[in-house]
Parts: sequence; structure tokens; C-alpha cells
Amino acid sequence: MNEQFPASSNEFVFTAENLQRAEEVMKHYPPGRQAGATMPLLDLAQRQAGWLPRAAMDCVASLLKIPPIRVYEVATFYTMYRLQPIGQYHVQICTNISCWLRGSSDIVQACRDVLGVNLGETTPDNQFTLDEIECAGACVNAPVVQIGDDYFEDLDCDSMKRILETFKRGERPQAGSQIGRQCSCPAGGLTTLKSVPVKGGA
Repeated sequence: MNEQFPASSNEFVFTAENLQRAEEVMKHYPPGRQAGATMPLLDLAQRQAGWLPRAAMDCVASLLKIPPIRVYEVATFYTMYRLQPIGQYHVQICTNISCWLRGSSDIVQACRDVLGVNLGETTPDNQFTLDEIECAGACVNAPVVQIGDDYFEDLDCDSMKRILETFKRGERPQAGSQIGRQCSCPAGGLTTLKSVPVKGGA
């Protein structure tokens, strides 16, 4: 393996709780088709270890009774699997066109200012890793940043800095829209459908 895909110096074993979860996931696949559980088991391993060392991938392969190379192929193809250690908080900034048009470049700079690292880097205390992603799939609420499993939407420099400072204090900021809008409502408020229709017409 190369530097981008390092071997782990430690063995990896699922905790009893995660092993039970893995076995439950595997039950969803017919006999002989357990390889279909590769992705959810990799996710489970990554959540336990914080990233995917080779030992974790080997553990998944052993559990599924498939050649390790099959697991490596999946882990190296999908960008949501982390093959290097990352910080406690994985800050992923969407820089695709919708977010870019709505100011994601400013969000990147706000993160650099607060964290003191560039894209692709981890803070010296291993608390934050800063990355960019191509599309978070929440274009209507751009700009968007994903931290862990949460989306932070409708961001500006001030709200982004506030979110990071909240994490730094060990607190959990409110996820979702940072301007209080619901789902994909217009950012400036409703422009249509402002009243309840009268039953029976006009």
C-alpha cells in the first residue's frame, strides 16, 4: 500500500455493539450476497475508528467472507470514506456552482481565518479537518457546509465563524438553515401562496 492508503499499526475489531449492528445489516442480503453490505459496514467501521485504516477494511472483508481487494476497491472509489486520519470535526465545504455563486469562497476564507488551516489540512490539535466537496445536494440552501452528519445551510462569513467557535467550545450548534427558513422557502419570504384558499373557489 502507498502513503495514500496506509496500513494501520493497530488491529481493528468491531465493538460488541457494532458487531451486532453489522450482523443485522448482513441479514438484509440473501445467502451468498453479503458483499452487498460492504458500504454500510465500511461506514460503521469508519464511525468507530474515525477513519478507515487497512485493518478495518480487512475486518469488513473477513466478516463478509470476500477478498480484501473487493473492500479496498469500494473504499478507494467513494470519497466519503477517509483513508487518512481526520480531525474530530470534518468540515466539508461545498464549492460547486450553486454554493460558489452564493458565496462559498467567502465561507472557505472564514474557515481558514478561524481554523488557521487550508483545504485538505487538519488543525494541530486534531480537532478540525477542512475539505471541499463537489456537491452536497442542497443547492437551494446554498452555501452549504457539512460537518459530520449535519448540514449547515444559508451561511455567511459571520454564521460560519460562529458555528466553528461553538464547536471549539465543545458545544453543538444548531444545524440547518442559519437564517431560519424552512426547507426551500424563498430566502426573502413567501412571494406566492400567502393565503389559505377559500373552499369552493374564488
